[in-house]
Amino acid sequence: MDPTVDRHRQRVRKHLSDILLVVVPLLFLAYFFAYPLGAILIKSLVANGRIDLAPFADVFNRATLRGAIWFTAWQATASMLLTMLVAMPAAHVFARFRFAGRALLRAAITVPFVLPTVVVATAFLALLGPTGVVDLSGTVWLILIAHVFFNFAVIVRTVGGFWGNLDPRLGEAARMLGAGRWRTFRTVTLPLLGPALAAAGSIVFLFTFTSFGVILILGGLRFSTIEVEIYRQTITYLQLPIAAALAVVQLAGVTSILLVYSAFQRRRSVELPLRPAAEVARLPRTVSERVTVWGTLVLTGIFLGTPLVLLVARSLRTSTGFGLSAYRSLASQTSALFVPPVEAIRNSLLIAAAATVLAVTIGMMAAVIVAYRTGLFSRAFDVLLMLPLGTSAVTIGFGFLVALGRPIDLRTSPILLPVAHALVAIPFVVRTAVPVMRSVRQDLRDAAAMLGAAPARVWRRIDLPMISRAALVGAGFAFAVSLGEFGATSFLARPATPTLPIAIFRLLGRPGTFPEALALSTILMVLTAVSMFAIERFRFGEVGEF
Repeated sequence: MDPTVDRHRQRVRKHLSDILLVVVPLLFLAYFFAYPLGAILIKSLVANGRIDLAPFADVFNRATLRGAIWFTAWQATASMLLTMLVAMPAAHVFARFRFAGRALLRAAITVPFVLPTVVVATAFLALLGPTGVVDLSGTVWLILIAHVFFNFAVIVRTVGGFWGNLDPRLGEAARMLGAGRWRTFRTVTLPLLGPALAAAGSIVFLFTFTSFGVILILGGLRFSTIEVEIYRQTITYLQLPIAAALAVVQLAGVTSILLVYSAFQRRRSVELPLRPAAEVARLPRTVSERVTVWGTLVLTGIFLGTPLVLLVARSLRTSTGFGLSAYRSLASQTSALFVPPVEAIRNSLLIAAAATVLAVTIGMMAAVIVAYRTGLFSRAFDVLLMLPLGTSAVTIGFGFLVALGRPIDLRTSPILLPVAHALVAIPFVVRTAVPVMRSVRQDLRDAAAMLGAAPARVWRRIDLPMISRAALVGAGFAFAVSLGEFGATSFLARPATPTLPIAIFRLLGRPGTFPEALALSTILMVLTAVSMFAIERFRFGEVGEF
């Protein structure tokens, strides 16, 4: 074959594959993300073919809805500050010291972050509820403590990861000039940690600003966020225009958070003397350092472990001691569900498997464009892929109900839940895959090509082994996200096909079924933890943003 013709065919195939890799994710996001959000906007602004701002007037004129907006903002701020205060000592220990079991403990600390919100809420209800060690039910402290527990790993992994690469000689120089430990931290280390603190703080603020399951279960009727009000206005009161207006207010709040964070990062972005984390971390040398390390680890273990251990213990408690009666009763139908609770396990596993396949397929296609192509389109495409992560899951579920009734009515279709879960999971797949794809050395590809390997063989032998591990990590995140997704599912799940979070929420709302709710929460916790440890098993070193 003429080499010129062969090269032309290769260019055509590459061009067509690029088009396919872009078009499929764009069509998916356009129909299942942009279209529902646009439908919400129209629902909130248009009535009888004319612009109507009455729903927004209702939102800001009604004291209960104004209170929900205010509570959303201040509890998110308080949760962010408390999480930073509680988690910074652990971030310092994991950044600066080596100790036995460090990798395993780092993975274990991450488990609460990926736990479903209903599991976290149920655990704290067992620990600090009416039958717990201390009764904080009906107080905002129960919500704030649960949020700190849930977001602890964000500070440890984001701030601690950056801190672990800072050159310690900067602080040592300040100490040699006479500065004490606290002054060195305040004047040298803390300013250098500014970008990482802003990144972690914005993530925590975003997650707590859109908090749903924790507020719905622990807040009762006294505390309500915008997210909870969207759910109530839709499901309880059937006030779709008001729910749509609240969703727009929340989207505006989320967008403002992201814009403020982006502006801060641009102002504070400076070149820093970074070193490999393996060179920075060292064994504790003095008695003071050993007390700091092990004291921090023990307190962290107590804070993160107590609710989960108590959750398991309470699920095993019976009137005569300990046993599996709560787990056995999951096989029988209860008044809170149309089907036996054990059916929820099967539903969640099937939906999670379908969502994982969809998220990995779409996410890996998109990651190829983001990682291997340069220019404005690649950067804009990357931002577009991240938008679902900053959008409320409740808003996504509500948008599906508003928009997907035509031209084909998908609102009762079994594919809707996997699609909704995949939307939330795709950003995790992209963010874990892109850094790995970019880390493949070009000189290895060039050497293989010079030895006569065809492009397909080069990709199969050099790129694929690492990319396949990134895909497995992304699949683990997608599976865990789908298992615990509650916001969108609360709108879309059918009464006869509940998922695990839906079944837990329904059991918590019925008297006499609290043990079954604890048992299901324990099962969901174990499934999620297995996914998390699998992620750590297949992760390519420390590469990846989650």
